[in-house]
Amino acid sequence: MYDEISTNYLIYNKEQVDERISPCSTFKILNSLIGLETGVIEGKEHVYKWDGKKYPFESWNQDHTLASAIANSVVWYYERLASEVGVEQMQKYFDMLDYGNKDISGGITKFWLTSSFEVSAREQVDLLYNLYHDNLPFSKENMTIVRDIITLESTDEYILSGKTGTAGYSKIGWFVGTIQRDDKTFYFATNIVADDNATGSKAKEITLEILKGLELY
Repeated sequence: MYDEISTNYLIYNKEQVDERISPCSTFKILNSLIGLETGVIEGKEHVYKWDGKKYPFESWNQDHTLASAIANSVVWYYERLASEVGVEQMQKYFDMLDYGNKDISGGITKFWLTSSFEVSAREQVDLLYNLYHDNLPFSKENMTIVRDIITLESTDEYILSGKTGTAGYSKIGWFVGTIQRDDKTFYFATNIVADDNATGSKAKEITLEILKGLELY
């Protein structure tokens, strides 16, 4: 976790913080930005029609907007988005960003799903910091849209934003995001790696307990 006021990092497991692993569905944050910037999708209400294929999560089995797709982590929506962006444009944006190993050779619809592309927790935090400071190669309008669609809770005391990610067979779990409180913003990335139960929901649970202990949440 990075505190931009003190400019200090709070790190658990210093060896793992710079180890790159698959981002899983946390990549939907950057995928959304690239989709918007290339004009493949137009705004958070951009609809992709469900193709009628039955998916394991009932919430996926319907039409989705960008906002509902990220909220429900709808893989088929983002596979379609990435396909329409295409390899050339996707690689162009990766080359512009200092984010992960930039390797999309695993396939345009799969590279972020326990495939070729990997990123570290520190790199996830840096991306979020730059997103919230309009310091990425995307329009301010598009960065504002993405900040809006990853907002999870907004109260009088704090605003929690973020995205989970889970690898197949539940061996990698992520929760990345921000918490804004008292005019301060903290940027965090939690990843867990284990033989079982390493899910995004578990990473989120751990993160929220830490944030409670720090009296931020």
